[in-house]
Amino acid sequence: MHLPSTIGELKSSEFNEARIQHRFVKDEMRENLISKLERRRTVFPGIVGYDDSVVPQIVNALLSRHNFILLGLRGQAKSRILRELTSLLDEQMPAIEGCEINDNPYAPICKACKMLIADRGDQTSVTFVPRDRRYVEKLATPDVTIADLIGDLDPIKAARGGHLLSDELTIHYGLLPRANRGVFAINELPDLASKVQVGLFNIMQEGDVQIKGYPIRMPLDVMLVFSANPEDYTARGKIITPLKDRIGSEINTHYPATVEEGIEITKQEAWLGRNGSKLIVPDFIVRAVEQIAFEARSDQRVDKRSGVSQRLPISAIENVISNAERRGLITRESDIVPRISDIYAALPSITGKLELEYEGEQRGAANVARDLVKTAVGKTFGEYFEHVDCSRIVAWFNDGNAIRTSDTDSAELCLKNFQHVDGLIDAAISSGLSRKSDSQALVAVCELILEGLHAHKKISRSEERGYAAAKTETRGQSFESFSRSRKIN
Repeated sequence: MHLPSTIGELKSSEFNEARIQHRFVKDEMRENLISKLERRRTVFPGIVGYDDSVVPQIVNALLSRHNFILLGLRGQAKSRILRELTSLLDEQMPAIEGCEINDNPYAPICKACKMLIADRGDQTSVTFVPRDRRYVEKLATPDVTIADLIGDLDPIKAARGGHLLSDELTIHYGLLPRANRGVFAINELPDLASKVQVGLFNIMQEGDVQIKGYPIRMPLDVMLVFSANPEDYTARGKIITPLKDRIGSEINTHYPATVEEGIEITKQEAWLGRNGSKLIVPDFIVRAVEQIAFEARSDQRVDKRSGVSQRLPISAIENVISNAERRGLITRESDIVPRISDIYAALPSITGKLELEYEGEQRGAANVARDLVKTAVGKTFGEYFEHVDCSRIVAWFNDGNAIRTSDTDSAELCLKNFQHVDGLIDAAISSGLSRKSDSQALVAVCELILEGLHAHKKISRSEERGYAAAKTETRGQSFESFSRSRKIN
C-alpha cells in the first residue's frame, strides 16, 4: 500500500475522512476497542486470570475515555497491560515529518509546524507513525523533573534561531509532549515528586504549564495511564489529591485466583525449551512449583504488603529445568525429566523473591523457602496420591531401613536404590503418572512419593536428602547412624 508523502496527497487519500482528521487518541482507542468487542476478539491476548475482574473494568474505562491507574502488588502484569494498549491504536498514523511531537497535519499545535504549513502548504511532508512508536513509558523516581516530563528551555536553540527564551520555538520537549497523539504511561506513580505531579495534572486538565517561569500552552492529545503499588502510598510517597481526582478510573489487579491460572501464566512466560535435549516436564512438577507461590502468599513469615510476584514460579521452573539439564550433562542422559530434588536445587530463584517479616528474617530466607517447598510438594502429593496405598513404603522405613538420593544421580542408579523400598515402584506405577518402562519419569514420581510422605510426617528426611522412619531418634538410634549402617548403594 502506497502511503501519502505530503499533506496534498493525504487529503486525497483514505486518511482524509472526517472521523480521522480531528479524532482524538481516546476516540481512536474507543472505536478500535468497540470493533474488537463486536468481532469477539480477545482484548488483551496473553493476560490470564483477569477476564472476569480487571479486563472488564479497563474496557469500561476505555469506553468512558478515562485516564486510569492500575493498583496492585508486584508481578501482577500491570506494565504488560499498559503496553498492550497499543493494540487499540491504528496501525499507522499520519504526522508532520520531522515534528518532535507527532503533530496532526490537519490540526497542528506546534508553532514550528504551523509556520511550516503556512510556508509550504499542501507540499508539507508527512510521515506515518506505527502504533508501537506511539507508546511512551517512564518509571517514576524521586529525581524525575518537570524538564524530563514536560520539557525545558534550550538556550542554544534560542541563540541559533535568534528567539527570545520565552518563545515556544526554544523548547526542548520532554517525554509527555513526545507522546502526543499516543499513550503515555508512568509506572510507580507515587514515587514522582509532588511538584512534578502538579505539572502533570495541570497539563492534563488545562493543557498548559510553566517552564522556567514562562507559561506554555500545549493542548496535548494524550491517553495517560499509570501504575502503582498500593503500599507505596505511605511507604515511599503518595499521589497528590488533585492528580488522583483527575484520574478517571482506579483499577485493582490481583494474583492468579487458582493454581491452574498460575500454571497457565508460568507456562506462557517461562523459558521451558532446551536446545538439543528431549525435555519432558511432569505436570506434578509444574504444579508443585506453582503451589510454592500460593503458599508464600499465605505464609505469616512473608510480608503481605510486598506480595509474592508471579515471577517466582516463572524463575523457579526455569531453574528446576536447568538443574535437570545439568544432571543430564553429568550423567550423559539424553532425556531431561525434572524431579522434586531439582526444586530444592532451585532455591536461589525463590529466596530473592521473598520479602520476610521479622519471624521469617529470624529463620532465614533459605529455611523459609525450604519450608514452602515442603508444604507445596505435600499438597501436590495429596492431590495425586489421595487414593494410592503407600503403607508398605512407610512400613519399610519403620523397620529401620533408610535410603539416600542425590539430584545428580542417574535414573538408573536411583531406580536401583528405589527397588529396595518395598512398594515404592508399585505405588509410582499405580498412580498413573509413569510407566514402568519410562525410567526417568518413574524416578521423578518415586521422589514425589518420598517427599510427599515426608511432608505428611510419615517418614523423615535429613538435609542431605536421606529418608528414614519418622521419629527415628525416639527409637534409640539417630538417622545419621541409620545412614551410616544401612545406606543402600
